[in-house]
Amino acid sequence: MKDKGEKKRSRFAQVVPWLLVTAVASSWLYGRLGPGFALGERAGESLAGMLKVMALALPAAFVLIGLFDVWVPREIVERRIGERAGLAAIPWLVLLATLQAGPLYVAFPVAIALWRKGCTRRNVFIFLGAFSALKIPMLTFEVTFLGWWFSLARVLLTLPVFIALGFVLDGLLPAGPFQSIPNSMNHERNVR
Repeated sequence: MKDKGEKKRSRFAQVVPWLLVTAVASSWLYGRLGPGFALGERAGESLAGMLKVMALALPAAFVLIGLFDVWVPREIVERRIGERAGLAAIPWLVLLATLQAGPLYVAFPVAIALWRKGCTRRNVFIFLGAFSALKIPMLTFEVTFLGWWFSLARVLLTLPVFIALGFVLDGLLPAGPFQSIPNSMNHERNVR
């Protein structure tokens, strides 16, 4: 049962994003209808652009995640990137993260789908780190402007950091909070 402090923190975490969106929308309206508030206008236009990108990217991502959930058996995920895979899971995670495209917020539903299929916490963290820094479209862009040597050096420096962070975070986080993610799609994970 949650104590009073946890309930307040939970409510605060639910309210803050909406307050930020309201502040941006209000400043945009003030800039549009009022005497002119350039920062508010730019913030509102930026918010509208981001919402448009999200509206285009997320539905496709959710369809692909749904297909992954249906078509890929849990045993394959457990064997390749689960507890039994050990260090052999890392190349699979880097490959999966590198081949994906899209903004970082698309990686979180993918990470939850992987975790529900049997991926370890450590490997989820490694996947998120690799997704954020090693996507092929981003690497192509980087090579074009900064050159092969810079890109290779950055990959060789960041990849071990993400791998180490995955192990550190897995060791630091207690099993409880990460295990309590609601899982209505895959009941057998909750039963174990």
